[in-house]
Order: sequence, then C-alpha cells, then structure tokens
Amino acid sequence: MLDYDKEADRYDASRGGEPRAAAAAEAVLTLVPDGARELLDAACGTGIVTRRLQAARPGLRVTGVDLTEAMVRPVAARLPGAVVRADSRQLPFPDGVFDAVTSVWLLHLLDEAEDTAAVVAECARVLRPGGVWVTTVDKAAAHDVGSDIDAVLAPRPRRTARDAADTVTGYAARHGLAPAGHASFTGRGQGRRPRSTVADLRRGWFTRIPPKSPLAARLAARLAQLPDQQRPRPDPVFGLRAFRKT
Repeated sequence: MLDYDKEADRYDASRGGEPRAAAAAEAVLTLVPDGARELLDAACGTGIVTRRLQAARPGLRVTGVDLTEAMVRPVAARLPGAVVRADSRQLPFPDGVFDAVTSVWLLHLLDEAEDTAAVVAECARVLRPGGVWVTTVDKAAAHDVGSDIDAVLAPRPRRTARDAADTVTGYAARHGLAPAGHASFTGRGQGRRPRSTVADLRRGWFTRIPPKSPLAARLAARLAQLPDQQRPRPDPVFGLRAFRKT
C-alpha cells in the first residue's frame, strides 16, 4: 500500500482534483436518502469529497474519519470540527448513530479479506435500521479501459480485488445489509498517459511491481514506445453500490 502520509500533499492533484470529487459526490448523493441527517464518510482522505457532500445537503451533518494524520489535517481545514482520526476497521462511534455511511475508494486498498470484512461490519454496525451504506466497487477494473496502455500492462501481477462487487455484496449480507441501488461516475482527468504511467511504475504505484524490478523496466520500455506520450486515454468510470440496513 502507498504511504499516504507522503501522498497527502499531492493526493488530490494526482487523482483528478475537484472535477473528480464533484462527480463522485454527486453520484454518492443519488444513493443517500433525502431524509438522512447524519452521514459518516469513512476513510475520507483529504475531505475533498466529504466537503462536497456537506455543501450539497445543508440539512445533512457530515463527519469524516481517516487513519492517516497527514490526510486528516486538510479535512480539519475544509470541515472544522467534523473529522476524527481513527481506523475504519474499528470506528469510534456507538451502534446505530448514522443515517448513511460512505466509503469512497477504501475497500480496494485493503490487502486482507479479514480487513474488508471488518470494515463492512463496522459500517453496518454504526448505521441505524433503514440506514444506507454507499461504497465504491471494482476500482482497479475500472482503470482498464481497453487502451494501448492497458494492453502493455496486461501481463502484470494483480492484487486480489477486495472491493469486487460480488464480494462486497456477500459481506454486506452477513451484516443485514441488502442491495439498495447503484450508480457510477467518471474519474475526470484520470485517463492514463504513457509517460505518466512510466512515472507511476517508477514510484511504486503498481504495488505488485517493485519499481526497480526487471518487469518494471520491461513495461516502462514498452510504454515509452507508444505514440502520443502525453495524450490521455479514456477516463475510467467508477461504480458505486448502496446497501440498506434491514
């Protein structure tokens, strides 16, 4: 996993910035009931999406939680008094206190199945009956848009997708969470470029490819031969799933 203390300063700019945040927040809110009054944004990162959730619904009180100290600092500036530093596998809130819980770009980061199970369990625990959990699914798959870059990267080793939609649905069912809808949004500005993908390889973005490994060198050489080195390929389209607590 990337070191998010080191990533914090460049996190927003490297992941689509405000346009992607706006698209994500808009899609998430289509799955949050209009009557929701308390929302928890689990693993809120820098709060770039969290702030938009709050601004779009004046009657909605939004709380952010994130484990990384460097991420929590910008959230505290964006939403003073509305962020807690904590692990989403063990949320510091009583049972049944939120009308909605969101986890945007969290589950795909988890290496172990038990961590995924713990996060889902905690999101379900802090929801009131009838409350809704909204989460991103299949994030890594969304980045494969069928481009020439994807063809070069195809042989790379991949992590197990802890956020696979079927897997997440299974965990949700164990905790009384029933499917309640889905949505999608475009990761604006996130289309891969050959040159920037080489840079990502060299800084360890692809977690199963050591930056100085022979495989990284081979892939970088092939990427460097592609045309239009600075032209972005199509943006990914990310999926959201909603689950209601029965």
